[in-house]
Amino acid sequence: MTAPRIVHGGGIAAASQRFGGRPEDWLDLSTGINPNPAALPEVDVAAWHRLPDRHRQDAARAAAAGYYGTSGALPLPVPGTQSVIQLLPRFVAAGRRAAVVSPTYGEYARVLENAGVAVDRIAGLNAVSDAHDLVVVVNPNNPDGRLFSREALLDLHRRVAGSGGLLVVDEAFGDMRPEATIAPLAGDNMPGLLVFRSFGKFFGLAGLRLGFVIGEAPVVDRVEDGLGPWAVSGPALTIATGLMTADTTAIRRSIDARKAALESVLAGAGLDIVGGAGLFALVDRADAPAIHEGLCRRHILVRPFDYNARWLRFGLAPDATSDARLAAALAEVTAGR
Repeated sequence: MTAPRIVHGGGIAAASQRFGGRPEDWLDLSTGINPNPAALPEVDVAAWHRLPDRHRQDAARAAAAGYYGTSGALPLPVPGTQSVIQLLPRFVAAGRRAAVVSPTYGEYARVLENAGVAVDRIAGLNAVSDAHDLVVVVNPNNPDGRLFSREALLDLHRRVAGSGGLLVVDEAFGDMRPEATIAPLAGDNMPGLLVFRSFGKFFGLAGLRLGFVIGEAPVVDRVEDGLGPWAVSGPALTIATGLMTADTTAIRRSIDARKAALESVLAGAGLDIVGGAGLFALVDRADAPAIHEGLCRRHILVRPFDYNARWLRFGLAPDATSDARLAAALAEVTAGR
């Protein structure tokens, strides 16, 4: 039996159909994406005209290696890390199990189970055993921001690799916590480790559908082969090369400022922040479903969770005007108006 599709954030069209209003007039806080996209570098006409030549991929891989600090490996560009999640069942040997540290991004367990892989949703790293051929850790975690230290992940890697398994560390939200990332250590000298990185979240360009995977050559080659030729477009490779070799200080400062503003709004509304990462905050409230619907009726979308009805995830608003709009809406909703 195929598991039902997961309803992710970003569903403005569906929300506007149900609650009214034009999609462009909604305030979308349902995703963990930088609300202020980075300025696009120039993209030459040939990038649009031709299939992506090897030199473009090589340039993007070199830029990503510098950005992620991966001196021992060249990150492989992929059309969003979701595309690689679809390939993960290929890395589980027949009769072996997978473990996903949960709760977390739901596509991991869904894809594996739909492929017939037995999945254990585990609460912590100590629950990993020799029975697990594939282990997935999202770090920082989505949606609660749980963060394991690099030392804890290296210890886990030794255990997983020692039993012939593969540890996947998803660092989609790692750009704001570079000191905790394990990507710089991935490569041929760390067999049994595969790291996922997102491009679109930090740079605010999720529509580009671009990510990177970092690991030992045989595993990365299997990923590349599974995706097929020309998986990433020339314009995407060109944009990544430009932005990942530029100074990102202003982007980081903007995200920090937007996160501080969001936390101020949530605290001012009396909402209890129980977790989060640089691009989102997680709130725990008994009346979370009512708050979600009340905000929708005011054309503001946040992210609810079917597995925990008390949780709401708030992404960053783009500016002070949007902060004020959220604050006013929360004041009305929490007052029962």
